[in-house]
Amino acid sequence: MRRLEPESIHPPFARYAHGVEAPAGARLIFCSGQLGVAKDGVVPADVESQARLCFQAIAAILAEGGMSLADVVRLNAYVTSREDMAGYMKARDEALGASGEPPASTLMIVAGFTRPEFKVEIEAIAAKKD
Repeated sequence: MRRLEPESIHPPFARYAHGVEAPAGARLIFCSGQLGVAKDGVVPADVESQARLCFQAIAAILAEGGMSLADVVRLNAYVTSREDMAGYMKARDEALGASGEPPASTLMIVAGFTRPEFKVEIEAIAAKKD
């Protein structure tokens, strides 16, 4: 993957890339938005714990397709308040930190999700050249 960081525009505000180019012939996996809910249905109260569960779910989906978090090229994340941004970003950086280069990413503040206890939802796109 090639990160696209033109010097003619403002650098990223956090750990993400402005763009990521996947090589021709790369396989793609599109992950639906994952919510911070454990397999047993438990939803942690804080956004950081919920975001960790989201990334665990994304990692499991990618593993099912023969990929890992290191193959993520794009993240879309949604949180319910500005106060939730730091917890999400901490969990994101922990989940992706060991994977090397950051993906392209968008973080949005939304009014809410299907259930009021959810504070974050994360979707991902991964690409891998076999």
